[in-house]
Amino acid sequence: MSFAEISTLQNWADSEGFQYELWSDDSKTLAIYYDAATSSSWAPDRVTVLLDADGNQLLSYSVGWGISSHPREVLEDVQAIFGD
Repeated sequence: MSFAEISTLQNWADSEGFQYELWSDDSKTLAIYYDAATSSSWAPDRVTVLLDADGNQLLSYSVGWGISSHPREVLEDVQAIFGD
C-alpha cells in the first residue's frame, strides 16, 4: 500500500511485472491506524502487517531498510501460523 495514486502504482507494477493488486491509502487512514505514519502530514514508514481472514492484526513488522531478509521472516511466520 502506498500514498501514491492508483494510476502511478499500476504503471510501476506493470513495469516491474507484478501480477498482484496494489492499493492506495490516499487518505492516509490505514497508515495512521497501523502506526506506519504518525499523522497525515508524514510519509509512511515501511511496515508489513499480517492479517487473518477476518482482518484482525496478527503480526506487525517494522521493515526499515532491512528489506532483503524481511520476506523470508514473513513467509516463515505465515507458514507457522497458517501451515504450508
